[in-house]
Amino acid sequence: MTLLETVRAERIAKIGRLKAAGMDAYPARTLRSHAIQQFLGQHGTLEKNGEQVTLAGRVLSMREHGGSLFIDLFDGTKGQCYVQRDKLGDSAYDLFGGTVDIGDIIECTGVAFTTKRGMPSLDATGWRMLAKSLRPLPDEWYGIKDEDERYRKRYLDILLSKDLADRFRRRSAFWNTIRSYLLEKDFIEVETPVLETTTGGAEARPFVTHHNALALDAYLRISVGELWQKRLMVAGLPKTFEIGRVFRNEGMSAEHAQDYTAVEFYEAFKDYEAGMAMIVDLYRTIADTVYGTQVFSIKDFTIDLSKEWEKYDFCALLQKEYGLDPLDEDADWAPVLTQRNISFESGAERGRLVDTAWKQIRRTLAGPGFLVNVPVYMEPLAKRSSKDSRVVERFQVVLAGSENGKGFSELNDPIDQAERFARQQRLREAGDEEAQMPDAEFVEALEYGMPPAFGFGVSERLFSFLEGVSIREGQLFPLLRPR
Repeated sequence: MTLLETVRAERIAKIGRLKAAGMDAYPARTLRSHAIQQFLGQHGTLEKNGEQVTLAGRVLSMREHGGSLFIDLFDGTKGQCYVQRDKLGDSAYDLFGGTVDIGDIIECTGVAFTTKRGMPSLDATGWRMLAKSLRPLPDEWYGIKDEDERYRKRYLDILLSKDLADRFRRRSAFWNTIRSYLLEKDFIEVETPVLETTTGGAEARPFVTHHNALALDAYLRISVGELWQKRLMVAGLPKTFEIGRVFRNEGMSAEHAQDYTAVEFYEAFKDYEAGMAMIVDLYRTIADTVYGTQVFSIKDFTIDLSKEWEKYDFCALLQKEYGLDPLDEDADWAPVLTQRNISFESGAERGRLVDTAWKQIRRTLAGPGFLVNVPVYMEPLAKRSSKDSRVVERFQVVLAGSENGKGFSELNDPIDQAERFARQQRLREAGDEEAQMPDAEFVEALEYGMPPAFGFGVSERLFSFLEGVSIREGQLFPLLRPR
């Protein structure tokens, strides 16, 4: 029998002892009167009034002291209970000592008091088991060191790490800050389909599934309803947003996950230049609200969101670095990339090659800044620039050598949109699985007239960057292969 099997057997036997004493090891209800944080906040008043209190939580430690026990209970906040034989009585005290283990969830009833060392505590006069643990917790000080095991047992990882628990509280604050920011500006929150017959709004390989009732193949969405939200612009809803899950059947890296949370929002009668000012304000609001600072150390960069944001000209940067103009249709990018030992897919079309070249430059840019003047052939959904029809009115947020958000003046010309979809279809037919799928019904909606609009999207990559961790480390339960 393994050590774990021995421990489980011993703890199961303790359940029998609890039942024999008339105590349920897994009762449905608790008598808890105060959360531990509430108890600590009101401790002085409770102690003065001698009010009876019931606390509940997980036993994190037990320390014997002169025939009594000091118990650390945890319900999200740690508190201390003092368990004495003369207060509980012999039978209750012996049952406690003979059945309670570290990891169990219990409740203690008693009165507030302060120890000689000044520790606010609960002097227990009674107790109950709420959930008997059958497996021992990992050591609180060392936790779980193996990364795969931490992700599989994230519940233990969070339980044993206050820093990690705080990270996920910040994650909640991150998304709620964005939600509150948009609601305060009169955006309405919408829900658009997750299952689609054509994917839109991004260039990515989708996950494929099958809809039995309709007898058709479908895709999990690769954007947060971009083409659906633009239909809502046609419908006369001028400000919409959605925070939701996105699915992309692509490779994994510190910055890429296959399913993740993102936000997209759209505002009619606004363009990408007005949108840039809004995004600066939004990012600064996130930084102040969630972190209380606008200065971050990310990778090898120090990022100050409070300073004036840079403008990076896509075409100018590439021409300076590689000596080729991205707007020159005759420019041959493959030999240049090969000469610099930059890998790319054989037979990749111009847009993919130019994007690969750009990513080498991007790694060197600290930001915060906006990348502008991107060629039309790289962005099927953005409006052409009125200054140069070869580029689009699109920006990408550059932070610490990576892209952390994208916005543009939305393309509302149905003829231009149909032509760009046709080009994407030709790329798909040539073998590019990430090229966008044409959406004839979306073009039809545009033919009814969509107002000029600004759209923007950013994923949880931004959160992971501000945290200084990989995107998987910033997720509660990242996808893993089954054992």
